[in-house]
Amino acid sequence: MPRLWNDTIEAHRAAVRDATLDAAAALVAEHGLTAVTMSRIAETTGIGRATLYKYFPDVSAILLAWHERQVTRHLVHLSEVRDSVGDPAARLRAVLDAYARMSAHRHGGDLAAMLHGGSHVAEAHQHLRAFVRGLLTEAVAAGDVRDDIPTDELAAYCLHALAAATALDGADAVARLVTLTLAGLRPAT
Repeated sequence: MPRLWNDTIEAHRAAVRDATLDAAAALVAEHGLTAVTMSRIAETTGIGRATLYKYFPDVSAILLAWHERQVTRHLVHLSEVRDSVGDPAARLRAVLDAYARMSAHRHGGDLAAMLHGGSHVAEAHQHLRAFVRGLLTEAVAAGDVRDDIPTDELAAYCLHALAAATALDGADAVARLVTLTLAGLRPAT
């Protein structure tokens, strides 16, 4: 097949996939998890059910694909935040702040239980931990972060501490949590 034809088919497939994921997420947000069906997704997107089934076997597969896309977008955003700041201490603060704000807006209940069981979550968490560990390593070298604890342990500390943002109400509370987390990273005097 000519390249233009292949590019057009791939663009169409990507558009169908994105429309499906977006529709599923909107339906969950509007009606709840149990109200989402393949029929409703097909109706919302304007894609025939038969076509929808060619892309996804069921609603669970659609929601897992949506979640994987969201996780990837979050990791890309954190990379962009990191790259937008100059010195190691400010870079670490900016990334931890962005991560805490993302954590504050997590979904809960049945949806979270279903989505967080996927292997993509474990892989993303490993990537995130390595990402934070890299930031910490830079900050330790600059003298901005304590060097008496391995950076892998510090990364675990940061991620677990900032996961508490899910239980907080408001941006001020999240900012205080980030400040508290950073205080635990200060070099021992």
